[in-house]
Amino acid sequence: MDKLQLTLAIIKPHAVKNPIAVSYIRNILKRKFVIVKTKRIFLNTVEAGNFYKEHEGKFFYNRLVTFMASGCIDLHVIGHTNAIELWRRMLGPTKVYKAQYQDPNSLRGMFGISDTRNVAHGSDSTSSAEREIKFFFPDFSFYDWYNNDEIRYRKGPIIFNHYLFQHVRKL
Repeated sequence: MDKLQLTLAIIKPHAVKNPIAVSYIRNILKRKFVIVKTKRIFLNTVEAGNFYKEHEGKFFYNRLVTFMASGCIDLHVIGHTNAIELWRRMLGPTKVYKAQYQDPNSLRGMFGISDTRNVAHGSDSTSSAEREIKFFFPDFSFYDWYNNDEIRYRKGPIIFNHYLFQHVRKL
């Protein structure tokens, strides 16, 4: 059995405010992935700007930063043998208009409003996933997780803790 790959899933403010969307997305996450860490936070514009620094200077940067600081976001460190590709495939195309026509059953096709308000973010590579997870979960140790926890989460037994909204090792 392949090792679990970790990625970051960010549920954006407009989806967090929509109980139908957030419930649907959470059900998918807990069924398809191992949820390792979860938290809901409010980003200010400085923090959002730092997270999206790679897009600074692009035409959509200010709109994206302002939007991401407009309400709470849900952050999930999720695991699967192919977490990055699976999560991004479930999201669908970044451009919502394209998602609505080419992949209407994708999360962006169902709940996306615009290219900025496209429901969720998914890391695009293992290096991005590590950088992005460390940004939001600075105390998370990839070394410890892969050397101590990964096999327990992969082979089980694990249970889903609804209160924490994450999987935990069954003792």
